[in-house]
Amino acid sequence: VSRFSTGAMSYGSISQEAHETLAIAMNRLGGRSNTGEGGEDPERAAPTSDGLDRRSKIRQIASGRFGVSIEYLSAADDIQIKMAQGAKPGEGGQLPGEKVYPWIAKTRNSTPGVGLISPPPHHDIYSIEDLAQLIYDLKSANPRARVHVKLVSEVGVGTVAAGVVKAHADVVLISGGDGGTGAAPLNSLKHAGGPWEIGLAETVQTLVLNGLRDRVVVQVDGQLKTGRDVIVAALLGAEEYGFATAPLVVSGCIMMRVCHLDTCPVGIATQNPELRTKFTGKPEFVETFFQYIAQEVREYLAQLGLRSLDEAIGRADLLKSINTPEALRLGLDRLTYFQEDTARRFRKESTQDILADSLNQRIVADIEPRLSKTVTIRLRYPITNTDRAVGATLGDLVTRRFSAAPLAPDSIALTFDGSAGQSFGAFAPFGVTMKLHGDANDYVGKGLSGARLVIAPDMHVGVVAENTVVTGNVALYGAIRGELFVLGRAGERFAVRNSGATAVVEGVGDHGCEYMTGGVVVILGSIGRNFAAGMSGGLAFIWDPSGQTSARVNQEMVDLDPLDDEQFALVKDLLERHARYTGSSKAASILAMQERWQRSFVCVYPKDLKRVVLQERAHRHQGSRYSVATTNRGY
Repeated sequence: VSRFSTGAMSYGSISQEAHETLAIAMNRLGGRSNTGEGGEDPERAAPTSDGLDRRSKIRQIASGRFGVSIEYLSAADDIQIKMAQGAKPGEGGQLPGEKVYPWIAKTRNSTPGVGLISPPPHHDIYSIEDLAQLIYDLKSANPRARVHVKLVSEVGVGTVAAGVVKAHADVVLISGGDGGTGAAPLNSLKHAGGPWEIGLAETVQTLVLNGLRDRVVVQVDGQLKTGRDVIVAALLGAEEYGFATAPLVVSGCIMMRVCHLDTCPVGIATQNPELRTKFTGKPEFVETFFQYIAQEVREYLAQLGLRSLDEAIGRADLLKSINTPEALRLGLDRLTYFQEDTARRFRKESTQDILADSLNQRIVADIEPRLSKTVTIRLRYPITNTDRAVGATLGDLVTRRFSAAPLAPDSIALTFDGSAGQSFGAFAPFGVTMKLHGDANDYVGKGLSGARLVIAPDMHVGVVAENTVVTGNVALYGAIRGELFVLGRAGERFAVRNSGATAVVEGVGDHGCEYMTGGVVVILGSIGRNFAAGMSGGLAFIWDPSGQTSARVNQEMVDLDPLDDEQFALVKDLLERHARYTGSSKAASILAMQERWQRSFVCVYPKDLKRVVLQERAHRHQGSRYSVATTNRGY
C-alpha cells in the first residue's frame, strides 16, 4: 500500500473536508496524498490533538505556483513538478472568482472573489536545462524530499522522460488522458491525451534501452481503479501507482461533472459552506478501498507465480495481447516488448548528490551552529554564476528551526560579491537579507518567502542604472512575500505570478507583471511590450513623465489610474528605501522633486481587484461586512 498515492486534487478544486479525508487515510496506510495545485493550509502541517496526521506528503509545483513557499516545500516528503495534466495536456487551469473564497485566497495568496489563472507553461521552463534547474532549486529548498516530474502520456514521452532522468529527478510520473476531474474541458476529455498504458510502455522501454531505468522511480496514474490495473501497470514497468477518481467515488462522489460550477451536491468539488456540510466521506472508506486493492494485487501475483510486486515490475513478457486481426493492426505487441537480458527493471541505486560542495552547503555549515533567536549573523561570500539557488537551503534550515515564530528582520545578513547564478534568493524566508554587489542570472527571488534581496552593482562613471541589465528573466516568479530592490534593469517577465512581494526596479523587459495576483512593483524606467497581461491582483507603479506607458500596457484586465494619496505615500516610502539600500540616483532625484512627481507616476490597477475593493468599501460604508462566503456568486 505504501506504493499507492492519491492523484493531484487541488485545494480549491475540492473541499477541505474531502482533501483532509484523503490525506488522513493515506497517512494511516503508509501511502501518500497529493496537494495538487494551490498550496495547502499550513495548519495541516502538524498533527491534531488526537493524533490525526492531515498533511499531504506530496506537494505539487505547477505553473501558477500558488502557495509555493518555503514552508510548503519544507513540509514535503515528495515534491512534484506538474509539466502537464493528463486530462488536458498543454492547457493551464482556471479557478473562477466565485470559487475563490477567503480561505482559498489566503492559501493561494490572492484576493477573494478574483479569478485565478494558471498559465499553460512554466515560465521558468523552456528547455530540459531549465527543468534541471527547477529540480535543483527544489532539492536545494528541501534536500530530504524526492522530486517528481509529471508528464502526459503522448507520443515521444519516452524521450522526454530520458531527459528528466538525466536532469536528476527521483520520480517520473506518466499521467494518462482518462484522468482528471469534471473541471477539464470536454474537448480535452474527449480528444487530448493518450492511454497511460502506451505512455508507460514507451517510457520504460526508452529508459531500459538507454541504461537509465535503474536511476529513477516510474509512477503512473490516469483512472486506475482495480488491482488488475495495478498489476498491468507493474508488468509494464511502473513501481508506484496513483488513484484519484476512485478514492473520490469511495468518499461519495457521484460524477455529476459540475466541479467547475461550485454546485457539487455531495460537498466534494465545492467551496460553498452550505454544500460542504453534505460531505459524508470518512478516512475509513478510503482505507478499506486501498486494502481491497492490495488484496486483489496479492491474488493476481499468486496466479502469476510471483512472490512480490518487485518481481512483477517490468515483466512485460507476462502480458499477452489479443491475437485478432484488429489487435494486430493496432500493434499491441509493441507494448509488451521485453528485453531478456535486462537485470535492472526498477530503481536500485540512489541518484547523484547534486547539492554536494555547493555554496548553499557552505552557508548552512557556517550558520547552523550559530543560529538562534538572539544572535545576529553577518557573513560575506564571493559568488560566481555556477552558484545556483543560493539561499534556498538556508531557507529550509530557518523554516524548520523557527516555523512557529519567524526570525526578526535582518537576523541573518549575507553579502555577496560577483555574478550570481540562476535562482539567487529562491524561497528565502523572513529574517534573511541578501545583498549582491554585482549582477544575477535568471529567476532571482523565485518563490520568495519573506526575505529582502538587494542587487546593486558598482556603477562606474558613465553607466546609467536604468540602461544597465543587472538581473535576468523571470524574477520573483511566484513570490509569496518579501522585498527586492534592484539598481538597474531586469529582463523579461519580471514579477510573473507575483503573489505578494514588493519590488523596486529601474526598468523591465517584455511581459512584466504577467499573471500577477498580489504585491507591489515600482518601476523607475521603461517597460517592454505586453505589460500586465493576465494581471488580476496587486499594484504596479510606473514612472512615466512622457506619457508613453499606455501603449505598452496590455489593458484587457487593468486600468491606468493616477496615484491617490494613499498610493503616493506607499510609493514615496519605497523610493526612500530603494535609495537607502541601493544608492539609486534615480530614486533620489525623483524624491528631490517633492510632491510634483506624483503626477508623473501611473498606477496599473487590475479591474477585478478594483471591483472587489470598491464593493468592500461600499459594504463597510453601509455598516455591513462584505464576505465572499456570504454572497451567491455575485461578481
